[in-house]
Amino acid sequence: MATGYTSNEFGQLNSFAIEPEVYVDAEHTAGWTSYAEKLNGRLAMIGFVALIATELIGGDTLINLLFQL
Repeated sequence: MATGYTSNEFGQLNSFAIEPEVYVDAEHTAGWTSYAEKLNGRLAMIGFVALIATELIGGDTLINLLFQL
């Protein structure tokens, strides 16, 4: 069990903190995680279905709907 103190060979306490182990992730993702990719794909599918539903219900294409504004 680490107490946060170390001692030398004479039994004198060293009150400096024990440094944690440093590790480096082997995989460099830079934000491209599998969760982000799944979320992006699911939102794209929802948007595509909403586009098709808008065109079917409204009876007009999206381009015509945008230019009517």
